[in-house]
Amino acid sequence: MFMGEYQHSIDDKGRLIIPAKFREGLGERFVVTRGLDNCLFVYPMSEWGLLEQKLKSLPLMKSDARAFSRFFFSGATECELDKQGRVNLPNILCEYAKLDKECVVLGVSNRVEVWSKPIWEGYFQQSEETFNEIAEKLVDFDFNF
Repeated sequence: MFMGEYQHSIDDKGRLIIPAKFREGLGERFVVTRGLDNCLFVYPMSEWGLLEQKLKSLPLMKSDARAFSRFFFSGATECELDKQGRVNLPNILCEYAKLDKECVVLGVSNRVEVWSKPIWEGYFQQSEETFNEIAEKLVDFDFNF
């Protein structure tokens, strides 16, 4: 399980240090793709396989299902860490997530997320203001805090 928030920077070559706590969970090879809310999703191969199966089961005749699959898979790339624990992120993914210098790397259960620091700060502030309302809407999921 991935959890925590880490501040890192991306260099001019698109290399980002993955926090040491996440490296073992990601393994030697992992998948980076476009995520929701303008961040990147990073999946260990085992989780990517499960997600791939779920996406394959979406109804091909539904335009929303086709659009989502295209969006998700077209940005996906298999990556690995270099000896310094960095991942080289493709330009297309950096552009999508508006990654410039300062990044935030989050552990979110079964995946890692990579955010532009300014976008994450705006998202967090907005979500923080409505956190209680969001929690109340999710009460049907039987969370026990």
